[in-house]
Amino acid sequence: MFMGKPVIGVTTSSNHLATGGQEPRQLVLNANYVHAIAVAGGIPVVACEECPQVFAELCDGLLMTGGPDVAPSRYGEEPLNDSVKPDPLRDAYEQELLTAYLDTGKPIFGICRGMQFLNVFLGGSLYQDLEEESGWNHRDRGIRHPVITQEGSILRRLFGEEFLVNTIHHQSVKELGRGLKVTARSPQGIIEAYEHESLPIFATQFHPEKLSNSSFDGTTQDFQPIFDYFLKLVREQAQSGR
Repeated sequence: MFMGKPVIGVTTSSNHLATGGQEPRQLVLNANYVHAIAVAGGIPVVACEECPQVFAELCDGLLMTGGPDVAPSRYGEEPLNDSVKPDPLRDAYEQELLTAYLDTGKPIFGICRGMQFLNVFLGGSLYQDLEEESGWNHRDRGIRHPVITQEGSILRRLFGEEFLVNTIHHQSVKELGRGLKVTARSPQGIIEAYEHESLPIFATQFHPEKLSNSSFDGTTQDFQPIFDYFLKLVREQAQSGR
């Protein structure tokens, strides 16, 4: 906490895919993530792929953001096809960062790739190419599709039983990791959200930051309340001495 506000670590993407890893590494981040954290009353701090243990102690919570594919080798598979494009340096850093965060017991919120990487970190697996393996295209930024939430879940309490979301993902959760439970699915059965059974960890496959506050476009609910919930959870954990 700093000046009474929670400090939230936010992971970054990079220019690895755009340059094939041939140019000097640059870290990039969609400003919607940090804006949603700031509107919720937090202080966003960007993880710069350095000092994971120190960063985990510094920040009161962690937002795992979207980005490229998770390497299939991390869940014991070979790449399915040429569409699977990971960023090995990001995978390696986030592995260290999550190890450090789980030791602290601090809250973690995963979005899109963040949800996928968290699942793999906890022993789960992914559909490497969702369209190839299931026949469903969830990569169209213009699509708004419904999700159905589980009773008692965070999403049910915040947004109701069924609502529309955006969909911008190539991979998705296949086998759940240790301690995770599904809290929302698409009508086709694709896992759209999960929560941990005992730890302050939850995640969404859709991108609420792209449909929140100043980014809200009227095609769905305003999803700022999920960031408000995350900051409330972080405050409670910090005040409890965790």
